[in-house]
Amino acid sequence: MNNDIFPNKFKAALAAQQIQIGCWSALGSHISTEVLGLAGFDWLLLDGEHAPNDVLTFVPQLMALKGSVSAPVVRVPTNDPVVIKRLLDIGFYNFLIPFVETEEEAMNAVAATRYPPEGIRGVSVSHRANMFGTVPDYFRQSNANISILVQIESQAGVDNLDAILSTDGVDGVFVGPSDLAATLGYIGNAAHPEVQRTIQHIFARAKAHNKPSGILAPVEADARRYLEWGATVVAVGSDLGVFRSATQKLADTFKK
Repeated sequence: MNNDIFPNKFKAALAAQQIQIGCWSALGSHISTEVLGLAGFDWLLLDGEHAPNDVLTFVPQLMALKGSVSAPVVRVPTNDPVVIKRLLDIGFYNFLIPFVETEEEAMNAVAATRYPPEGIRGVSVSHRANMFGTVPDYFRQSNANISILVQIESQAGVDNLDAILSTDGVDGVFVGPSDLAATLGYIGNAAHPEVQRTIQHIFARAKAHNKPSGILAPVEADARRYLEWGATVVAVGSDLGVFRSATQKLADTFKK
């Protein structure tokens, strides 16, 4: 973190619908996150939903990304204003909100990240995000520099997609392919044609609303197909997946 925290370049890239290639950080380690930060990804997702992370593990990971070109994005464990407030205060500006199914849930997520009168974020005059009170005009500039992606992971989310995309303050949508497949009746099979058609539909509706869409796609062929379909915020792997694959390959090479 440095004094040049505004404007939020990742938010600007979302608005311009520039392709943003990212990677998932799920190991909960500031060391592995620091290594990811050296690779040159446009963004890194620090996972608070399905990874063993909390506020105290996120802080050293944010510290490890100082000087990195990769924008930290946090996936909150749940769409809860208290959880979101704490993550804002430690220095996150980019949020992925899981399992958003309605316009109201999208509005609540936005409100949780904005100071009054635009939202309900609680005010602390000295926290890590404003460098403990040393960032000029932090309160005036903060609201306009928070980015929010909401995850569409259910049929209800798909049914309400246009209303969610129309929500002021929602910067884009992000597909959760595994949960989406499960709610469509194809658990463990995100490659099913119906799931793939639904994913393509989500990308198309986002484009119609002139908003970006994204997805996690650790298989290269999938990632390239989603980019062709119009997704612009694509995570192409995870630290856990890369580590697991590489260590298994190394062991197999010598044990065989």
